[in-house]
Amino acid sequence: MPQILQDLAAKLAIPGLPDWVGLIFLLLLALAALAFLLMPFSVFGVKGRLDQIEAQLEELRAELRALPLRLQDQPRPRSGGRVVEEDWVEPPVAPPRPSAAPRMTPPVPPPAAWPSENRRAEPKLDWPPRR
Repeated sequence: MPQILQDLAAKLAIPGLPDWVGLIFLLLLALAALAFLLMPFSVFGVKGRLDQIEAQLEELRAELRALPLRLQDQPRPRSGGRVVEEDWVEPPVAPPRPSAAPRMTPPVPPPAAWPSENRRAEPKLDWPPRR
């Protein structure tokens, strides 16, 4: 048995470290994997979500149980199965647009405004300052 561990330690040896360090890393990795597999799902919040889904499912089942009872209580319409809505409001009618003839030429833009020759548009800089 010690020979098997020595061979495994030699195969897992990390250059520059003692031979047993690779075996320790492998054991730590196996322990972390085992802890991850044995961890209860409630740690990840799965249990809480499952409880919420179960509560919603129970509410839906209760509504489905009550639905046939509500359908039996409603009077059947006499209009051949069609329900006529009493609160229908006609949509507002848009005012008619004036019928103007479409323009055949594009609009002419205003002429470009050129600055006067006496005014400068940019500031005058005197750099470096003269002394």
